[in-house]
Amino acid sequence: MRALAVWAVRAAAGLLAAAGLGHTLWTGVVEPGTALAFGTLVALGELARRDPRPASAGPSTEGAGPAGPRQPAPLGSAGALAYALLGQNAGHPTHHGVLQTVAVVVAAALAGIVPHVARGHGPALDHVARRVLTVAFAAACFQPLHHSGQLGDHLGQGPYLVLFLLLLLGLTALCDAVLAAVPAGARTGWPYGPLLRDELRALPGTGSAICATGVVMALGVAVAGLWALPVFCVPLLLTQMSLHRITAVRTTYRQTITSLARATEIAGYTAPGHARRVAALSREVGRELGLSERELTVLEYAALMHDIGQLSLVDPVPAGATEDLPAAEARRIAELGGEVARQTGVPAEVAVIVERQADPYREQPFAARIVRAVNAYDDLAGGSRHPGGSLAALEQLRLGTGRDYQPEVVESLARVLARGGRGRVVAVPPG
Repeated sequence: MRALAVWAVRAAAGLLAAAGLGHTLWTGVVEPGTALAFGTLVALGELARRDPRPASAGPSTEGAGPAGPRQPAPLGSAGALAYALLGQNAGHPTHHGVLQTVAVVVAAALAGIVPHVARGHGPALDHVARRVLTVAFAAACFQPLHHSGQLGDHLGQGPYLVLFLLLLLGLTALCDAVLAAVPAGARTGWPYGPLLRDELRALPGTGSAICATGVVMALGVAVAGLWALPVFCVPLLLTQMSLHRITAVRTTYRQTITSLARATEIAGYTAPGHARRVAALSREVGRELGLSERELTVLEYAALMHDIGQLSLVDPVPAGATEDLPAAEARRIAELGGEVARQTGVPAEVAVIVERQADPYREQPFAARIVRAVNAYDDLAGGSRHPGGSLAALEQLRLGTGRDYQPEVVESLARVLARGGRGRVVAVPPG
């Protein structure tokens, strides 16, 4: 069913693109100068988009949403929306319709992604499909009303028109979020509700800037003409450059934490790949439980560092499993781990989660309960202590829900494993 929904979205986008290109080629381009200006803007936005990381770069999820790593192209998105909502050019009415809008955006987007494709890092097909459908939605809601004169008769050119455009862009952003969650659900197997919620949470950031700039561009061109476009491009170009830098800093930061977490593996205190498996599976369980993207990042950092306190031990714990240690020793290791985490400069919540690992689960922060259960599962399923494997390990966790593990966390873990989460985590190479 989910795969069918993805193909339905792609088919709808393909039909719209074919109809737009065919109609425009048959009838000719209306107002070619305006079409060229906005097409160039969209193409430049795609060219400035940072290439996604290749699959071989590792399992990092930093900065990623449910739809995959977010590689925003705010300039191209804002330019496409502005062309869809363009009613006048320097005081003269425009006459391009919905199909030409789609054709110009598709042609410009394809031209802009050619260099990315040549380097082997082109955007996914779903990215292009979303762009086509959201622009078509905005144009279909605006262009017929404008060309018929109803928009001017009822709203004029004052603040009511601005409010109408903002409302329309809000609906367009909602449409984009719905479309983004469809392929993410098919690819990951996660429930559609949490995926859509994550996409909606991401809208107030870059999404609101794109929508606002799209409106300002359309209104600016309506008054000042196409010369207004370069003026409004500068803020989004600076924003896009800042996003690139922030992404690079976050990636480096996460790699540093991952390297620090591997210290326990290199020293022989934990099994190879244990911290990364716990981090990946904890993130999936957290998403299943509805945590926000920021909370998932904090959870992932804490899961990576949850065993760092074992470096204080003279003799390693067998298989790195601390759950069989005396309570006082386990608490000492957890507190030392929290102190090490604070020294790395991670958010304070990360250190708290690490140092509270040995507390009774009812006294722990919610994220610490997730790490505790997932850590125990990986210890039980990955070692020789439970020959029955993952099913026996999960049953052991269920038996401990009265005292050691929160029942909701264990059941969420079971749902993630049933969807194949364990298989994805096991794919992390050891060492």
